[in-house]
Parts: sequence; structure tokens; C-alpha cells
Amino acid sequence: KPMEQIYAIRVERGASERRLEELGVADWSRWKSGECGYLWDWIVDEWVYIVSGSLLVRPVNSDLSGEYFAGDLVRFPKWFDAQLFFRGDYEQRYRFVAYGDN
Repeated sequence: KPMEQIYAIRVERGASERRLEELGVADWSRWKSGECGYLWDWIVDEWVYIVSGSLLVRPVNSDLSGEYFAGDLVRFPKWFDAQLFFRGDYEQRYRFVAYGDN
């Protein structure tokens, strides 16, 4: 099974402008980084829209990985733990999702 299916990660490759407007991505927080990596654990769901660069995600205690690129819209589930590797001039828009939010 793909990593996304096992860990309930939702991915929309090349999200349309209409979809981004629908979600209000332009108003989300922005984060930028050069190449780096660190461990992250989600305590709430998070939407991420990758503006530039790419993101390699390797779940803790797993040999699986997934890579996401500029234009991808990704929703990570709460309680997911992974090593993140940011590649290139990385920039993302992100929004944490509270319980009950769509």
C-alpha cells in the first residue's frame, strides 16, 4: 500500500487555483526554509500547500517515504510522526485544522 493510504495522508497533486481559493490558501501562514530536516509530530491535522521546493516525508519507524512538490496540497493527520526533509528553496503555506473544521 502507498504511504499516503497507510497513514491517511491526503494529497492533491497540482491543486487548481479554484481549489486554493476555496480553501483560502492565500491567507494561510507562510514558512520558508533552505535545505534542512527535522522530526515533526502533528497534534492536530495540518493543511500544507507547497509553493516552491519539495518535501520528503519519512514516517517514524518505517521504511516508507513520500515526496511532495510545488503545487501539491497535502493534509497531514494528527498524531502522525515523521522525519521531514526540505529540499531546495522551500516555501509553504500552512493551516492547522481544529476539530470540526473542514
